Amino acid sequence: MKRELDNLVSHMYATGMSYTDAVREFKRRYLLEVLARHRGNQCKAAEELGMHRNTLSRTLTELHLDSAEIRNGMKRPSRSERPDRARIQPISIAR
Repeated sequence: MKRELDNLVSHMYATGMSYTDAVREFKRRYLLEVLARHRGNQCKAAEELGMHRNTLSRTLTELHLDSAEIRNGMKRPSRSERPDRARIQPISIAR
């Protein structure tokens, strides 16, 4: 993993990415990963990150991230969008 991070940093530097942009991109990706693992729940994500929920919320706003969109993107589809179980054929396992 360290090698991958070293390669990424080298690539970012070689392409002329500013320090501010690099830190911002890292924060965005890291917070999105933690929020995804907690299904958009800011309280649980903040606890794992070791920060107050308000600090996380403020950081998300600064990075133009919307946890409601993250949360909504992870919800189960509505019943009308789910496949009809009656139409799904059971799989038989040959022995």
